[in-house]
Amino acid sequence: MSPFHGQGHGEVLQGTLDLMVLKTLEAMGPLHGYGIAQRIQQASKDLLKLNQGTLYPALLRLEQRGWVRSKWGMSENNRKARYYSLTAAGRRQLVTEAARWERMAAVITGMLAGTEGA
Repeated sequence: MSPFHGQGHGEVLQGTLDLMVLKTLEAMGPLHGYGIAQRIQQASKDLLKLNQGTLYPALLRLEQRGWVRSKWGMSENNRKARYYSLTAAGRRQLVTEAARWERMAAVITGMLAGTEGA
């Protein structure tokens, strides 16, 4: 079962979750996990819906790699929530991952178009 589900059952290539989380934090600033999931769903026009069993392990992995940091705060509903933010290393990784994604997308686009490299 894909970690993303909803209309169209959007499937995401391995590694793109990290890229989407890093980009979301760069664009939106510190967010709690639910806010990250909502933003990705909104940006994908409801095509991608993250489940918690995928998002939170990814956030933990990103934090262990030093790409995000977390701290406890209060949510809009006055509930305790862990907020995640991008680190300097995370910003550098975002540039690397985005470039890798662009190269991969160009290869796939070329293959679909029937050419040997886009």
